[in-house]
Amino acid sequence: MRIVIAEDDALLREGLALLLRAESLDVVATTDTPGAFLAAVDAYAPDVAIVDVRMPPTHTDEGIVAAVEARRRQPGLAVLVLSAYVEQTFATELLASGTERLGYLLKERVGRVEEFLAALRRVAGGGTAFDPEVVGQLLSRSRPDSTLSRLSPRERDVLALMAEGLGNGAIAERLFVTEGAVHKHIRSIFAKLDLPPDDRADRRVTAVLRFLEDTQL
Repeated sequence: MRIVIAEDDALLREGLALLLRAESLDVVATTDTPGAFLAAVDAYAPDVAIVDVRMPPTHTDEGIVAAVEARRRQPGLAVLVLSAYVEQTFATELLASGTERLGYLLKERVGRVEEFLAALRRVAGGGTAFDPEVVGQLLSRSRPDSTLSRLSPRERDVLALMAEGLGNGAIAERLFVTEGAVHKHIRSIFAKLDLPPDDRADRRVTAVLRFLEDTQL
């Protein structure tokens, strides 16, 4: 797994690089500006980019803009966004490119090493990894007239955990139910969101995308 890190906080940037290299992961470049990050993406064609939302020069949404551009230049690039808190611009800009190979974690999660590494590997493998707090805030902002209103409270819980990137077994453990119950809830979610079986699309990913689209600001 080839990784580029874009983080202007030197301590966090180098700490991440040391952590990942200790796990035998290939950190090919560490950068501290959007321009240097995009140059590294062009030069190294990484599998994953870890990107801070706020970067120089204005420390607003430069990281998000750079991540969008990186995914345009290298389709299929996995991006794990790090932020001190939930950013509204993330929902409206980066999600427009789809949710596959995409993650969003609050920086405080990096200290939970196993969770952070699991999220990174999920994103690199083509999945999603959304911080529970991010999912919770998005879910609370869903519109009354959205398709999510068709779901029962338990189905919304299951869909939110799917958005975090959890599999059926992990969802069952989190909700203290059986995997069979989770499977039934997911089938119901697919039906209520009008997602019939279709070999051309992964309904699980599509359901998560529908959730994120309906909860964008």
